Amino acid sequence: MSDIDELQRRITAAMDRVAAGLEGLDKGAAGPDPEMVQALEDERTANAQLSERVRILKTRAESETATLRTQVEESQARMAQLDIELQRVRRANAQLTDACAALQEANAEGVGDAHLINKAMLAELEGLRAARAADVAESSAILAALGPLLDSAGDSADTNEAEEDA
Repeated sequence: MSDIDELQRRITAAMDRVAAGLEGLDKGAAGPDPEMVQALEDERTANAQLSERVRILKTRAESETATLRTQVEESQARMAQLDIELQRVRRANAQLTDACAALQEANAEGVGDAHLINKAMLAELEGLRAARAADVAESSAILAALGPLLDSAGDSADTNEAEEDA
């Protein structure tokens, strides 16, 4: 009989443990913790906001990159034009040097050749035109480089004036 009492005690203890386990399952089945649900929703909201910010920043960076590429291409085109004009100045100066040398030789021999004088004057005129075109190209490149700086200085001045008025 003591064995039966012992078995009964063990079965009762096991049944108590099963009952306690079922109560724990009932509590878990009642639903998730409201605090945890709220925390999860807050994290989802924060994640969505961060994703939107990343998308906006990426769009802005792509836009600024495209603008910078355009500015670089324009600057390269201006520098190429300046290089062309400087080459033209060099050629005109070489022609002028050659014409002046020929004119000096003719004068040294005592022969004043009107053709050489005309050639020297044309070379000098071409040199002046080329120098002017080079100056215009250089001025254009400088103005293009200064434009964004002046715009940003104007924007900061407007901002400072708005802050002083406030």
